[in-house]
Amino acid sequence: MIVNKETIAELAKENKRLDSRALTEFRQPILIETNISWTAEGSARVQIGETVVMAGVKLSIEKPYNDTPDEGGIMVNAELSPISNPEFETGPPGIKAVELARVIDRGIREAKAIDLKKLCSVPGEKAWFVIVDIVSLNDDGNLLDTAGLAVLAALKTAKFPVVDPETGAIDYKQKTDKSLPLTKEPLPITVYKVNGILMVDPSLEEEKAYEARLTVGSDAKGTISAMQKGGDGALTIEEIGRMVDLALEKASFLRKELTKALKA
Repeated sequence: MIVNKETIAELAKENKRLDSRALTEFRQPILIETNISWTAEGSARVQIGETVVMAGVKLSIEKPYNDTPDEGGIMVNAELSPISNPEFETGPPGIKAVELARVIDRGIREAKAIDLKKLCSVPGEKAWFVIVDIVSLNDDGNLLDTAGLAVLAALKTAKFPVVDPETGAIDYKQKTDKSLPLTKEPLPITVYKVNGILMVDPSLEEEKAYEARLTVGSDAKGTISAMQKGGDGALTIEEIGRMVDLALEKASFLRKELTKALKA
């Protein structure tokens, strides 16, 4: 079979996929490892199919922003490595990396997933800032959902480092048992439209054939915190409704996978 956009589109119309999965089925294996880096306060490696992403959480004490003097902050960065996909280039983040970081950042920020006020120790002077770094290790499609799961796993398992009570110096070689003040656990799921048919977790070949996509960030209660539309194709109101429903269903599925991994 010659794999191209037309082939994938024709298969989608018949409710079929290249790897014989159902349209709403995620690839296997789904592997979640945490605490993989001793230099980070929280870290995770997630694999969905052949797509592999690593996320790390670093904590630093900074001066709060002037407009939020009693709050800490969060920053999300993404590096799409050429090792993971030859289409990615070294240097400043490309459009795909910027979008990935922004969508995940927005899902966390708009959900108010982290109680930023609890990160502040001295208003106007000292507050913890949460820096999240995402690195692609292998891109075989659906980087965004894989990265979102890795980030949530890293945030859930992050521990504050030890701070000297007299000098205020941070000892990054020692961790406390104090976790981040997570109030919600947002997770992004992206639904793709291929030849008018909706599917999730596309392979790299399928990803190149989509007309439109919708990423939906939601928490465990199904409350939506962010949405991002991609692609040049149009979406009807009815399609958006079905995409949101499917995204919420699959977020619940991945959340269960994460819970199982953290209990293992």
